[in-house]
Amino acid sequence: MPINKQTLKDDGFAGFRPFDQLDINRVPRAPGLYVVLKPEGFERVFLAKSLGARFKKRDPSLPRTALEAEWVENADVLYIGKAGPGSTGNRGLRKHVQEFTDFGRGKPVGNWDGRFIWQLAGSQSLIIAWKELAAEELNPAEAAYHAEFVRIYGKLPFANLVQARTKGV
Repeated sequence: MPINKQTLKDDGFAGFRPFDQLDINRVPRAPGLYVVLKPEGFERVFLAKSLGARFKKRDPSLPRTALEAEWVENADVLYIGKAGPGSTGNRGLRKHVQEFTDFGRGKPVGNWDGRFIWQLAGSQSLIIAWKELAAEELNPAEAAYHAEFVRIYGKLPFANLVQARTKGV
């Protein structure tokens, strides 16, 4: 069974808002997973330059051939990430999603996770959803979603660069 909006809803994900309509105050402060999905009818067009910010003078843009190599045909999910509580316990989904969207709007934040998202034309129409989880559940849950995605599609989601693993695996 594919990983899509319905299967994610069935598994407890909420939100499902396009980036350009996201009210960050509705994103929970708790730790959890978040996903970026294509909206219905989304056409893949790669931009020559990423909309993402330069951070420490590093350009997040990649050549079109590199992006094409990462694209997963027929997958709705483009990225699966996690938002932990942070060392002081105040990071969570809201802070992480805010940094993620700020980066995509050209603000120089240190969150490069999923940066390929911001080299897609129409990236602000992409959909973000989240699922609250206890901190100790994050790594196993992220690893399970990555493993299931790889099992179904043969590789990680488009904007995931590293497969999450649980310790000892």
